[in-house]
Amino acid sequence: MITRIGGKLISLDEFAAEIQPGGLGAEPGSVTLEVLVPAFLQASLGTKLGQRVELATLMYLESQNQGAAYVPRLIGFETAQQREFFELFTTVKGIGNRKALRAMAEPPSVIADAIVTRNARALTQLPEIGKRLAETVIAELSGKVEKYLLAMGTSASAGPARGASRGPTGVGEEAINALVGLGETRVEAERLVRAAMEKIGPEGADVERLLAAVYASR
Repeated sequence: MITRIGGKLISLDEFAAEIQPGGLGAEPGSVTLEVLVPAFLQASLGTKLGQRVELATLMYLESQNQGAAYVPRLIGFETAQQREFFELFTTVKGIGNRKALRAMAEPPSVIADAIVTRNARALTQLPEIGKRLAETVIAELSGKVEKYLLAMGTSASAGPARGASRGPTGVGEEAINALVGLGETRVEAERLVRAAMEKIGPEGADVERLLAAVYASR
């Protein structure tokens, strides 16, 4: 089982990235792996072409020719928690891995927000999710996704807003990115921001207050 991969991101197209393991110094002709990625990661990965990336991965076997053959596939995520949400999301009847990759055009925290608030209309704004499937998602995942709200500071007061640039989720992500830029690992930055968000409360949080709370706790 391959659970993490690091290497140079050499190409990115719709839902698939090519990664050359070993980082920027990998020799030409070395192994290149195709890693499928959910829609919400396209923008952030698109800024990292030619750079080293590290992804938490999920491996599965994809059926070909009605089960006559199987092809191993890798799906990549920025964090293990994103991978965990994807695995939970695909337990819903009618959502397989390929459909989930397309449907997750918003981060897990935003989708979880719609589930917690039982906002079926917000879920139908996601690709591949019709009204009936949105209701199924809410019925099957209610009570199981609250921790994904806390992870990114979502307030659970409104559903996904396509094209929204800020809000509590955006503030949490900005704070995490700032910490990563200062040398923290992604995992540690998420932990620090989560703890700060618990202390401040998502409604009153902004990037400056979150970073101040992080450093005050050290």
